[in-house]
Amino acid sequence: MNWEKLKPNHYFKEPIKHIYSQNIFDTKEYDILYENQRNPDHKVWQDFDSKYKMGYEIKENFDQINFNKAVMCLWFFKERAHLTPAHVNVGGKSLPYVSNTFLITESKQIKFENPKKKYNRYPVIQLDLPTKVWQSILERFDKVS
Repeated sequence: MNWEKLKPNHYFKEPIKHIYSQNIFDTKEYDILYENQRNPDHKVWQDFDSKYKMGYEIKENFDQINFNKAVMCLWFFKERAHLTPAHVNVGGKSLPYVSNTFLITESKQIKFENPKKKYNRYPVIQLDLPTKVWQSILERFDKVS
């Protein structure tokens, strides 16, 4: 994955350690995946899997997230037609739910804040980020901060 594109300003220690970053993933590649998110067998997803060799699950809704993962690595696939702002609460901190954004944390204190206007889908890709990769990201930023 493109973890080398993460910058110190994407790393937050409060209220819990987390990474929140927009557009570390190429927008053109994201758009192709977005257009085929309902077809996980499509060649673009197979190519993604081959290229990054990182397990993932396409979740139709935020409430389908698997909290049994050691590291929560979420990639937001907000529906383009959804104009009402939505947020994700991380340890009491409200973060915008916007397309092509990554949220990474060990915390399980994550919940979707439903906007006033509800839609049928709030898709997210849950990536299998190894703990050692998460630790290397933390080490990189803990030296800077």
